[in-house]
Amino acid sequence: QVQLVESGGGLVQAGGSLRLSCAASGRTLSNYVMGWLRQAPGKEREFVARSGTNTVYADSVKGRFTISRDNAKNTIALQMNSLKPEDTAIYYCAAKRRLSAPWDYWGQGTQVTVSS
Repeated sequence: QVQLVESGGGLVQAGGSLRLSCAASGRTLSNYVMGWLRQAPGKEREFVARSGTNTVYADSVKGRFTISRDNAKNTIALQMNSLKPEDTAIYYCAAKRRLSAPWDYWGQGTQVTVSS
């Protein structure tokens, strides 16, 4: 079992930056694919970025967001720069054992609001 807790969300103006963090407990992160997903109001949850054997980003955030992980501290982070109003969403940290599988574990989510 993996427990995930996000932090770092908030309100920021367009063009600003935020850094989200996710702390894991229960298992070591080094054995998991870790990722960030988001859900905007009225929309389905969508993939943002993942970190496993390689790092992958959604086209909408490529070049602006950076995912990083510290397996020793059991944490992952999402550095978000050049934020846009369309980045407004609840951001979720997630983990899974296999790349081809659905996400197994989810955090509770953290709200990110970008004002224009």
